[in-house]
Amino acid sequence: MNVNLTPYLEKMVRDKVSSGFYTSASEVIREALRLMDEQDSMKKARIDLLRQEIRAGLESGAATDWNPDEIKKAGREKREV
Repeated sequence: MNVNLTPYLEKMVRDKVSSGFYTSASEVIREALRLMDEQDSMKKARIDLLRQEIRAGLESGAATDWNPDEIKKAGREKREV
């Protein structure tokens, strides 16, 4: 497989290898792909959670009117008990 990189990315790969932290360009690319896969998995998990929360909100029924003063009053009354 051949991969074409922009000059900027090619320099980045070469610099990583030159630093001694990576032994080859292939190692740099493998690590980058592993990190990308990890990020994609985390994004998917966040999207799945968001979808669950949206579904729960939709299934909870229609919104009702509320009065913030009444909610505060009820909270204060609970603290006093």
